[in-house]
Amino acid sequence: MQVSDALAVLRPLAADVDFFELRWMRRSHEQLIVRQDVVEPPRLIEDAGFMLTVYQGGAAGYAATADTSRTGVEQAFQTAKRRAELSRGWSVTHYSADHLQKQTGRFRSPIQKPWEKVPLRDKIDLLRELCRDLKKDDARFVDHQAQLHLRRWDMRLVNSLGTDIEQTFDMVNPNLSVTVHDKGVTEMRSMNGQAACRQGGFEVLDDMGYRDAAHKIHEEALELLYAENCPTGLMDLLIAPDQMILQIHESIGHPLEIDRILGDERNYAGTSFVRPDMFGHYQYGSEHLNVTFDPHRDQEFASYHFDDVGTRAEKTFLIQKGLLLAGLGGQLSQQRSGLPGVANARSVSWNRPAIDRMANLNIEPGPHSLNDMIAGVERGIHMQTNCSWSIDDSRNKFQFGCEYARLIEKGQLGRVVRKPNYRGISASFWRNLTKVGNAGTSDILGTAYCGKGEPNQAITVGHASPACLFSAVEVFGGEG
Repeated sequence: MQVSDALAVLRPLAADVDFFELRWMRRSHEQLIVRQDVVEPPRLIEDAGFMLTVYQGGAAGYAATADTSRTGVEQAFQTAKRRAELSRGWSVTHYSADHLQKQTGRFRSPIQKPWEKVPLRDKIDLLRELCRDLKKDDARFVDHQAQLHLRRWDMRLVNSLGTDIEQTFDMVNPNLSVTVHDKGVTEMRSMNGQAACRQGGFEVLDDMGYRDAAHKIHEEALELLYAENCPTGLMDLLIAPDQMILQIHESIGHPLEIDRILGDERNYAGTSFVRPDMFGHYQYGSEHLNVTFDPHRDQEFASYHFDDVGTRAEKTFLIQKGLLLAGLGGQLSQQRSGLPGVANARSVSWNRPAIDRMANLNIEPGPHSLNDMIAGVERGIHMQTNCSWSIDDSRNKFQFGCEYARLIEKGQLGRVVRKPNYRGISASFWRNLTKVGNAGTSDILGTAYCGKGEPNQAITVGHASPACLFSAVEVFGGEG
């Protein structure tokens, strides 16, 4: 059954409810992997279904179904209605459509070269070629692989107010990685960790330098294999974009989710050190820190025009000149908390409700070139590519590890060191931000696997960031 047919079925059934919403979603995930020159079986996963939401008497109920027949839609609606009736008087807030507006619109990821126009054989041949470049018949390379992932999400949202929104997202996630070993030492090097994520078509691979990355990864893996261990001490830390995204994600993004601040996530993923009374008053970082929710940036992984409850998405400063201004909360969380938020009620599937999620969360570029930032450091370290992370359940104390680092000594980029790590406290770390790189130091990256909610929702998130320089950071090396 098409969405328009389902809507015709629902209208007479919904005559006595305050509000109803129908969200249809079809998901497709294609995964291609060549590992150690062997082609793994290609994977293609597809599913589709409806999510029905009903407001009745100040309460909400929802139900999902993969049965898109008339009977399936009718049963899902009756289930959602019954759940709303059972929830009446027990809800944490008053559910009403009064704050919702009718919206209509369309969005499609910008695509120059459609994924399906490239033959499967050509994609596999590319992965084979890159695998050969990663290893180059060197016995020290004990593992190497090249991967391509495409996610396509088609969505349509309609409701009783007349909202009708269609959005299609093509999300490309390439990866390259090697593991090397010699004389008891093992190191790994990859292409941005798992952060190489953009919206678009097959052209994304060239935009991200995918075809040229294998040689660099090969050489840097060997550098790490024979490098000294990272030193320990308090020093300046220059963080590359492919590590900055994890820093933004964990110590700005999750703490600013309004439903987490309200306590909704405490049983699963923890709370936040941020309190409601901090907004508009709290100095989150130095004057150089400007953080935006930006759903309209071309190619970024979580760009869209509307969130999954139909709120129009606009670029918003969450932190400006270090001052905390707004949180990551959709319309419902804004209504519950009275806090300023954004259009970020998102769902990973037709069988999950929309909750507060990060989307495109970015640091705005500053005035400094990479050379300028390096030149100003007397003793420091430049870290790239996240490989491990740990943060407490209030998203405050953290410890991150990176794949690759080079020391900075007297304004010069020096020798490579391995197993670099650093730790800090969110509430003070960002106040030590001393320089922010310009657009030339920036990259558009993200993650495909941000987990949150019960049942879990692993959703796509975009992060764009320049390189950033921090002072007086606790740096240390790993074992071995």
